[in-house]
Formats: sequence, structure tokens, C-alpha cells
Amino acid sequence: MIGETTEHTMLIHGQQRHTIPDAVQAAPGLVVFRMPADQSLNSPARWRIGHHEGLAIAEALTRENAFKGAQILAESGIDWTQDTDTLKEAITDGVARDLYVKLSYAWCDQPGSHYMPGDVSRNGIYTDADIEEAAREAKADGFNAADILVAMSATVPWMGLDTEDFNEAHDRIVQKAGLA
Repeated sequence: MIGETTEHTMLIHGQQRHTIPDAVQAAPGLVVFRMPADQSLNSPARWRIGHHEGLAIAEALTRENAFKGAQILAESGIDWTQDTDTLKEAITDGVARDLYVKLSYAWCDQPGSHYMPGDVSRNGIYTDADIEEAAREAKADGFNAADILVAMSATVPWMGLDTEDFNEAHDRIVQKAGLA
């Protein structure tokens, strides 16, 4: 059922299987899930749109964008409930290019498109210690609230937060830095 949490088996490199216990059924045949911390360590795009048989279809930095992308795919006219082989035959290179152009409007890309040096698997997950450190740095650098906003938007773990979570983290940093 759409919106329900489900167990999903993700295929890695076409053969290895990894179980995702808390994927969400986003549309018929499509799930959205956060990449496990031990997978794709250098990809800040921690959210995936997956096919029910395990293949990755697209990735996004934020959960909300992954769901927007799943909606675009659901409205594409493709029956994602079909098996993988049938879909591979139906989706030509041209159709795939068109889909990724449409997905780009929701900030979704092909899997493996985003890479950063080092382990960025915590993107979109922050702790109170991260808030404290960011506030100390902002204060030491003489940042104002707008400077903090700009700095956060391109920095792990902040860039992977959904809008509300990002705003909350920004407000907490601004308060801790004594700028509120």
C-alpha cells in the first residue's frame, strides 16, 4: 500500500543483495529509502528511488526530493510493477534520458551521479554535537544568519536535510552562535 513502510531488497552492482527494513512504498512498483550507512560512503545523495525488484532508479540528496521524483516516475506512463527484464526492454536510452530530464526538476539524478571525497554517509543526519560545532565555527568566523545559511547548504550533514529539518538546524545554530 502506498505510504506504508516495507522491507526492500536492494541490488548492489547487479548481484549483491542488501535488505532495507524501512523502505516506503512511494508508488506502485517504486520504493524510497535511505542508503545504508555502509553503502556508497562517498555519495552525499543518501536517498534512493528503487524498483520493487531491487534495482536503483534514481538518487536524491533529500527524502522529500526522492518522493517528488517517485511521483514523476509514477506519472510517466511506465508500469513500474512489471519485472526488471520487461522494463529494461521497454525503457530505451531515449526514454531514460527523458525520464532523467524530468527527474532533474525534482533534484533527482541517476544513481552514482553524486560523489564527494571521504565518507559522507551521514549526510542528512546531524547530532547536537554537530550543532554545537557549527555554532562555534560560525561565531569564530564572524558569520551572520545568512552566512550560516549559505555555508550549510553545501556542507555535510546539512545539505541532505529536508526543508523543515534544515530550517530547524539553521535556527538552532543561529541561537547557539548568539545571533538570534
